[in-house]
Amino acid sequence: MLRFEVSVDDLLRSRFALSPALDLCLLLRSLAGQDRPLPRAWATRLLPAFERLRRETELDAALALHTPQSGPNFVAPPPRGLNQTWADDLATIRATPLEAARHECATTATGPSAHDPRVRAVLDSTDAVSRIAEAMDQAWHELLASDWPQLRAICERDVVHRVGVIGEHGWATTIESLHPSIAWSDGGIEIGFFPPVGNVRLAGDGLLLIPSVFVGNIAAHLEDPWPRTLAYRARGTAALWGEQATVPQPDALTALVGRARARLLLALDAPASTSHLARSLAMAPGAVGDHLAILRGAGLLVRARSGRSVLYRHTPLGEALVAGSG
Repeated sequence: MLRFEVSVDDLLRSRFALSPALDLCLLLRSLAGQDRPLPRAWATRLLPAFERLRRETELDAALALHTPQSGPNFVAPPPRGLNQTWADDLATIRATPLEAARHECATTATGPSAHDPRVRAVLDSTDAVSRIAEAMDQAWHELLASDWPQLRAICERDVVHRVGVIGEHGWATTIESLHPSIAWSDGGIEIGFFPPVGNVRLAGDGLLLIPSVFVGNIAAHLEDPWPRTLAYRARGTAALWGEQATVPQPDALTALVGRARARLLLALDAPASTSHLARSLAMAPGAVGDHLAILRGAGLLVRARSGRSVLYRHTPLGEALVAGSG
């Protein structure tokens, strides 16, 4: 079991972030068979490009740095916040000092693939950092970039939901909602399915929480330079992967309001903006705006400004309509 010891100062400093680099690493691990398998449709679509990149770039050198339990920090640098972009991550990767990269390579590249002569030549070269960064950048653009706006929107909506839970129910309920195996107990966060790790003190620095569509259950970062971190599965991932058993079936609702508006009503299980809904549902922003206006005019939605965004949410009537459609 893993347990984080949490103080009041830790709660005040806990925060959310997005990590494009971490999601890219998780995707690559899945495609390489090192992690949770992707849904069949995604694997069928991405595997040909992935295998070609392994032949034509230095991607195998990047993959050799991953073990079943961890990977090197320099290819997945700690994110600074919710506005993190792949360009931010790539700049940090490229700025990694050679000696720091070599130290991580020596401690993490220990599996059979690290002894492949082609891989070893990259890891031992004086330009290892730039060659691995270039391979990661090509993998980003060919495997993830086109899907990232939709995936990012799912993660952003998850954060909006969690912040709402914090405001209504507090941190304990929010933490426990991340995964069934997580419990708040005696001033600490306990994660039951981890191998025996013991207690980890946050030491007043707080906990970094990262929603992801590719993480299997819960992933933790416990060592510098990362802050103490939990990456968890974002809400909405099941619908993205087509895991229909967990997704409400909108047949009756569709008959009443139409398929597009039914999708929007079901998607608003947490407040969301027009742009978030458009990206997460892969719909045109203009069409989403038109449908939201009609639903709002029918008394099913209300809207309110939150910072720079306008968020839509169900009215009691809209909530009842969605509840009756399951």
